[in-house]
Amino acid sequence: MAGTLVDTNVVQTAVAMGLDALRENVVLPRIVNRTYEERIGPSQRQGSTVNVAVPASITTRAVTADVVPPAVTAVTPTSVAISLSEWKEAPFAMSDQAVSQVQAGIIPMQLSEAVKSLSNTIDSFLWSLLSSATNPIFSFTGTAGTTPFASNTSQYLDARALMNAQLAPMDNRYCILDPDAEANALGLSAFADASASGSRETIVEGDIGYRLGARWVMSQNVPTHSNTGAGTILVNDASVSVGDSTLTWDGGGTAPAAGDIFTVAGDTQTYSVLSSTATVITMNPTAQVAWADDAAVTFKADFVENIVIHRDCLAFAMAPLLDTNQMGSAGHLQSTAVDEDSGLALRLTISQQYRQTQWALDALYGGAVVRPGLAAYIAG
Repeated sequence: MAGTLVDTNVVQTAVAMGLDALRENVVLPRIVNRTYEERIGPSQRQGSTVNVAVPASITTRAVTADVVPPAVTAVTPTSVAISLSEWKEAPFAMSDQAVSQVQAGIIPMQLSEAVKSLSNTIDSFLWSLLSSATNPIFSFTGTAGTTPFASNTSQYLDARALMNAQLAPMDNRYCILDPDAEANALGLSAFADASASGSRETIVEGDIGYRLGARWVMSQNVPTHSNTGAGTILVNDASVSVGDSTLTWDGGGTAPAAGDIFTVAGDTQTYSVLSSTATVITMNPTAQVAWADDAAVTFKADFVENIVIHRDCLAFAMAPLLDTNQMGSAGHLQSTAVDEDSGLALRLTISQQYRQTQWALDALYGGAVVRPGLAAYIAG
């Protein structure tokens, strides 16, 4: 085994094999905005941050000729910090036989499982950001607990209308569905009927592809949001104004948790909870209308987070990890490969221990919701 430890071709071959498996199992890391990685240099540590600037709005004004030019209106762009908060590894022991398989170009089962575990962890991390306490997604269509697309595409069209109203760019949109929702969608004549869709790929390949202004993809990692807010919750404020970011409530119900979605009587907007106490809910977006005192607050039930999302909604960044391609005093060998298709950087470390050799894949990464208005849930 000692000879294998200094064979860098074995390490690089194993990492490349792992990346092949990784491409097949993740969705969000391949479609969200990753341009901010260009600002990350080598040797980054856990906790390092990259700031993403969000431009401030500008108001157009009339031009009036004068001797003295008018003052320039100052603007203050905001920013969202992407913290490289996640450093995860998938370690395992590999036998001499498995190493021989790598040398022969065969993917050992344990290596494939390690890649699967790490890739799913990265994908699940990005999903968790969508309903986190910072900039959660608030637009909502469909019926909680009911798989969409049973008879038509109306739920998608509703989500598309919400994104259009929220000024989401028309390009780089994706509709991500869990297996049940995708199964319903595949059966719709709008997609399966070549005369209606203009293509045979859905029925021939089982791939909806680009339809109705979005690329449709399936993911087994689409999560289910478990709602916390329940019972009788009423607005406890007779002076709510448009633009308020908090909702004072009473009524004796159960306080909600971050990511819960609710509506208020007399208002068609859906809101997402940022945080809550026994009397005050902080929400996103701000109040769109002036609510009446004692207006009922209704929370959506548990729902599958099928989603229509633009790539600029989420930002994701991975740091290139250092590698050493020779045996050092620490008794280990490392190599890092960056996949050309997804850009995911995985480092494989081989460590000689007492009577055994440990292999471990690791990755350093982070993400943030930059513009929550560029996505809408299609509940399932």
